[in-house]
Amino acid sequence: MIVMDISIDNFFAFKNFHMNLSYPKKIVNSAIQDEFLEGHPNFRYKKVNILMGANATGKTSFGQMLMIVFNFMDMKQFDRLVEAIMDPEEEAKFSMDFVANENILYRIAVKIDAKAGEKYNSGDIHVRVSQTEIGSKDSYESCCRRLENKVPGKEHNFVEELEGIRGLSWRFEYPSDAYDRYRVPDTNVERYVQILEHTLKALDPSIERVERIEGVEGAFVLRMGKRDVIMQNGKTVDSNILSSGTKAGIAIADFVAAIRNGENGFYYCDEKFSFIHSDIEKAFLAVMIDCLKSNDQLFFTTHNTDVLDMPLPKHSFTFLRKDCNVDSGTITCISASDYLKRSTDSLRNAVVNDLFSSAPGVELVYEIAEL
Repeated sequence: MIVMDISIDNFFAFKNFHMNLSYPKKIVNSAIQDEFLEGHPNFRYKKVNILMGANATGKTSFGQMLMIVFNFMDMKQFDRLVEAIMDPEEEAKFSMDFVANENILYRIAVKIDAKAGEKYNSGDIHVRVSQTEIGSKDSYESCCRRLENKVPGKEHNFVEELEGIRGLSWRFEYPSDAYDRYRVPDTNVERYVQILEHTLKALDPSIERVERIEGVEGAFVLRMGKRDVIMQNGKTVDSNILSSGTKAGIAIADFVAAIRNGENGFYYCDEKFSFIHSDIEKAFLAVMIDCLKSNDQLFFTTHNTDVLDMPLPKHSFTFLRKDCNVDSGTITCISASDYLKRSTDSLRNAVVNDLFSSAPGVELVYEIAEL
């Protein structure tokens, strides 16, 4: 599953927000392989998307909005969608272009009527879904022109409109206190054990090995010298002896295993490395990118500026910022490639000099010493 373009208005702190995930021309000697739709070399998309920005600039909210939209299309229930509306007294809307498993570009446009303290009902949800087949020589832009020239048909209820969408699949990981939870894949369990062992040993040298517990489904033991930790039924037992980074490593191993096995196609990893050394984070990001399959897409949020030195195309980096002087903190995004056009332009220097206006404000922190 590939997201190509998304606009959001009046959800969370997004007001007239827009992010495009195509790029105009082929990148020579790119570190990312097959950054186009398989069999359609002109249909280019940003396969790896590093989202950066200060705290509270929308990195997590953007992922949550995507997940709400995906679930709305899949489950055809609007409760979570209307809960995300920022101002119920104003109209809320979003649109998204995406490719699912088939070579079809979908466009979903949703408008939700304004309400004044009333409960939403299905008649308030207006949905239009259009689609076009992607030809062998098509680009994203040529497909968009066909969608724009289509004459809208009769409006159906939103459930009927969503029925035609096929091939949705995704995986989200968010920061959470429950770092010791895990999910065992349905296939390649032995590979999962190996990934889990390599991950946890990299984060905690005291872990000697990870073993399956025979006869108990989905149960494992972390061997730590004289102390062992049992993993069963999605949780760890006696997890207080594990560091925060090691607990986070369990969820990271799950996420890496999903990418390695090609389970979902769309992956959103939101700040899972808060307790982990920056070099380890860069190494895991490199592995995730290397394991992506054709037509996969990865979103990865981070505060780690060392990631800027990775050999990735500039269009892989998007910076989110919140302007508190406009519309009570409107979130906007800037693609690095919109500013840095030459191959010699330094992404790190641009960030150091705050070219994207995404640096956190520290003035109030320093003022504390004078209070």
